[in-house]
Amino acid sequence: MSPLNSVYFRNATIVHPDFFFISGFAGIPHTKYYYVFLCFVYALTLLGNTFVMVIIYTDHCLHSPKYIVVFNLAVSDLCVSTALVPPLIDTFLFKSHLISFEACLTNMFFVFLFLIMQSFTLTVLSYDRYVAICFPLRYNEIVTNKSMSVITTVTWIIAGLAMLIALIFMNKLSFCKSAVINSYFCDHGPMFRLACNDNTPNYAISHSHPALISWLPLLFITGTYICIGRALLKIAGASERLKALKTCTSHLILVCVFYLPLCITFAMGATIHQNARIINTSLATVLPSMLNPIIYSLMTEEFKESIKKFYRRKKIHITGRNT
Repeated sequence: MSPLNSVYFRNATIVHPDFFFISGFAGIPHTKYYYVFLCFVYALTLLGNTFVMVIIYTDHCLHSPKYIVVFNLAVSDLCVSTALVPPLIDTFLFKSHLISFEACLTNMFFVFLFLIMQSFTLTVLSYDRYVAICFPLRYNEIVTNKSMSVITTVTWIIAGLAMLIALIFMNKLSFCKSAVINSYFCDHGPMFRLACNDNTPNYAISHSHPALISWLPLLFITGTYICIGRALLKIAGASERLKALKTCTSHLILVCVFYLPLCITFAMGATIHQNARIINTSLATVLPSMLNPIIYSLMTEEFKESIKKFYRRKKIHITGRNT
């Protein structure tokens, strides 16, 4: 943009369209089957994450620092799916492609807020495993319910501020070109590129936020597991080493499920077809939320024991009521 145009648009009245058009899956065949699949994924996400939250809330043995973070992950999973799937179904299955400017910004805020929180929560879980394995004698001193609550609150504040800054700069854009967003929700990148005034701050945000969501947390997680690997090598007995490693298995699977699809999609860049990118990104954002509670329920021994206790209590309650 020329300096003259830049000055003109700074002084011009900001133009916001009444509505944006979400194009999303318009060019993809047989999408109705995909919507049915997404409805199934969303139903499992609701059931699975609600179940995880109920188990953690009702079992006092799980009122520990680690499960404060797991509870927070379940909340983030539930919220990001709710922010994505119902509007997506309404948009494409019921042909409601138009969304107001204010509703679009709201949708963008909550989708990215909960995505950032998913990433941050996995990062906090890696910190928990790092302290547990590298400093086992000091674990109860370093990682407490209070410290984990503070860390979790700080991550929510950082994520909220990051998205608030993005929305402030998005609100300063003037949209006098197309109002068609080439995505399945009010995605930041496709939206700010429609602006006709200076979008340099939004361009910077579009590069910094992926780092905030993916690259920096993944770098931190990788660093913690390098330290964990070194600590495990110092453990003399193979059985003790395997036992310590098992405590990390569920978290490692969660990390792979969340980061690998996103990293692959980002790495392919412009070489991937737009339709394939939309499908890949939509799967990468909804599938981890469904799989996380399943992984924790199947691969964490203490959580499995809590599930058994929950069903025993329910059985005793039902038996006592019938008698």
